[in-house]
Formats: sequence, C-alpha cells, structure tokens
Amino acid sequence: MKFISWNVNGLRACVQKGFLEYFKETEADFFCIQESKLQAGQIELELPEGYEAYWNYAEKKGYSGTAIFTKHKPLQVTYGIGIEEHDKEGRVITLEYDNFYLITCYTPNSQTELARLSYRMEWEDAFLAYVDGLKEKKPVIFCGDLNVAHKEIDLKNPKTNRKNAGFTDEEREKFSVILSHGYIDTFRYFYPEQEQIYSWWSYRFKAREKNAGWRIDYFIVSEDLKDKLVDAKIHTEVMGSDHCPVELDINL
Repeated sequence: MKFISWNVNGLRACVQKGFLEYFKETEADFFCIQESKLQAGQIELELPEGYEAYWNYAEKKGYSGTAIFTKHKPLQVTYGIGIEEHDKEGRVITLEYDNFYLITCYTPNSQTELARLSYRMEWEDAFLAYVDGLKEKKPVIFCGDLNVAHKEIDLKNPKTNRKNAGFTDEEREKFSVILSHGYIDTFRYFYPEQEQIYSWWSYRFKAREKNAGWRIDYFIVSEDLKDKLVDAKIHTEVMGSDHCPVELDINL
C-alpha cells in the first residue's frame, strides 16, 4: 500500500500549482494533507473516481486544517483527539481499519520567539497519549507536518537554529519521547545516515534553490508494523508548496 503525506500550505493555491496532476500520478491508497487553509464549501476538488474525502477544518478561517483522501472506506472516522482545547484548529483526522489506524497530524508551530512553545508542549503530551491509546488496540500509522527536525542531520543549519521553533531542545526531546514509546521514524529506519534530504524550505533567501531545508514531515509507525515496512521516500522534486510530499510503502 502507498501512503502520501503533504503539507500543501493552502490547498487552493496548491491546486493552481499542479496538486491534482501529482495526486493522479501517485495513485496512492491514502493521501493525507495538512494546512489546507479551507472552510467547508470553499473548494470543489475533482478527485479521481473511487476516492473518499474526509476533512477537518479549523474554526479560524484560512488557517491550519487537514484532510485524508482514500480508496479504502474506513470502519470509523474521528476528528481531533477528544480534547476541546486542542480540537479547534482542525489538526487531526483518524481513520480506523480492521488491522490499523491511520492518523494525519499538523502539529502546532511554536512560532516566532517561541510564543507558542508552552502550548506546543501541552499538545505533544495530549497527542502522544491519544496515539498510545489507539496503539493498545491495533497498530498505528501517523503522518504529517510534525514541525520538528529531530536531529542535526535533519536540517541544513543546526547550529544557527538551535533555539528556533522546530529545533528547540524541548521539541526535539518530545520527538525522542514519541520514539521511546514504541514508534519508528520510517525514513530514518531505512536511511539512518542520509544527509541533505529535507521536506521543507523557507520561501526566503532562495532556500529551496540552495537546499537549505528541514526534514519536518514524517511517517511514524508503531513497532509492530516494522516487518511490514517496504520503503520511505521524500519527494524533493515535487513543487507546489514550501513542503514536499513524503511517502510510506508498506504491506498491510
């Protein structure tokens, strides 16, 4: 099965830059997006026949938002993580299947001068508790823009970004905690030493042209799926957003 995740940084804008052409080309079983920046009814997306669409919108207009497009009808769909404080920004969708859960997640950004770091820490604890609760029932795959470069290998300029949002000690430690709970960063599982492969580049300073990027988009799986993993990819060649799509191939 092929899973794709992409922070589209505004789906309407991304559609103008080739989103649907790429979507059709992938023929993914599951295509997860983050940062749709939509409200209900603001886009008519002509997906290929056979896909179901599930949307979670932020209360705030033009902000956040997630979606999953899939060829496989789920047993159940859940929006958010069941905590009102954390469920106003459309950040999480969970699809339940016979033998796994799939979650798309857009983790809150800690923002300039770390204005939202304390909220981010609360979110991290709540989200991990939510995912752990599902993992007790069946295997879990979660993906998305997790807004953290875990190790120095995961961004171009680690030294100058040490205290910036996405590379603070606090955020990186939370990611380590996730992995310690029995989860696998699938790209690093296959490519532990791979350098200079990133999934996000600032629009400033010609960052993408220079490949001055960050790897902040992930597919994470619970360890009980390890033997089913086939490959993990980062599609740096795909334009249309300041992020590029990431992929998981897995036998389910």
